[in-house]
Amino acid sequence: MPSTGVVYVHRGTKSDRAAHDHATCTEIARRLAALKGYRFAGDYDPSAEVAGDRYFVPTDTLIGTHNANALGIRGEHHLFGGVAPHSFVATKTISHPLVDNAKCVPPGWSTQFAVDASDAVLAGFSAFCFDDALRAGERLLALGPVRIKRALGIGGSGQTVAPDLDALVQALDDVDSDELAQFGIALEQDLRDVTTRSIGQVRIDEIVASYCGTQRLVVNNEGEQVYGGSDLLVARGDFDALIGLGHPPHVRRAVEQARAYDAAAFRCFAGLFASRRNYDVAQGRDARGRTLSGVLEQSWRVGGASSAEVEALIAFRANPSLRAVRAASTEAYGANVEVPAHAVIYYEGVDDRAGPLTKYTVVEAHGDAR
Repeated sequence: MPSTGVVYVHRGTKSDRAAHDHATCTEIARRLAALKGYRFAGDYDPSAEVAGDRYFVPTDTLIGTHNANALGIRGEHHLFGGVAPHSFVATKTISHPLVDNAKCVPPGWSTQFAVDASDAVLAGFSAFCFDDALRAGERLLALGPVRIKRALGIGGSGQTVAPDLDALVQALDDVDSDELAQFGIALEQDLRDVTTRSIGQVRIDEIVASYCGTQRLVVNNEGEQVYGGSDLLVARGDFDALIGLGHPPHVRRAVEQARAYDAAAFRCFAGLFASRRNYDVAQGRDARGRTLSGVLEQSWRVGGASSAEVEALIAFRANPSLRAVRAASTEAYGANVEVPAHAVIYYEGVDDRAGPLTKYTVVEAHGDAR
């Protein structure tokens, strides 16, 4: 039977994406096209209209429902990713409230979200101008060192830890004022001995999968520690199905916080929708030695764990009786990487920035969860 639709990669406007990231997104789109029974059509070209349904895999969260609607995207079944109503909603800066009597409040800001998500995040503030950021940072220094996070930073990039007021002022001075006004900046208490947990949910057609897991660090070709993959436990169904698999208290706490953050975001920001929802939850100790847990940021676009997410969806479609799987994505640097025989390779080559790099994913059934 001929395909009834096509799958496109939609390139974002950010110019700092590495070539291997786009290649990985392309392979994700190719695998999703096969899962849906659609034809993969590569990068989206608006001048090449194709009959049939269109499904998009954007490299970035799409901003503005009008922009999404222009592509034919009107809900979560039209893309692998998400649509946010305002630029700041797709960044780290939605996670915290503004400081009292803030001078700068962006259009679309939700005071209610900060209230609803307060138990799911660490102590912190967001700011959209220097004066507000400085006042916020001064208040947070009473709790210990302050982590300053640029809204457009990916992963741990664009972050600085300020142990005192002088370091805080210097870090804020280095932030581009235009970027600050449009996207804001996040300031939150810094944690030590941190474990970062990945909590998320993905949907394609009738299949919903929810997961929890941890991220791995590896040494890249420059000798630096970078993201090296995710190890996920994926349940067929919503967050209740995931919790039903049973977890230690600290893992369940992370899942509950991610679920609360997720619910608050989609309740408080009209026009927000997503089929791919991922939340990084940090668990560690503050300056006083207290153990804390909180959502750091959200991702409503293709991310490091997405190859594992996609392979889990494929496994669930192939075996309707399967309740849960373990899915591991790996990013291995250097030449002559040994790839497991049953792995799916998402990227293998020499990137112009990262050097020799191989990305692959392995999926296996979880225990007796059949």
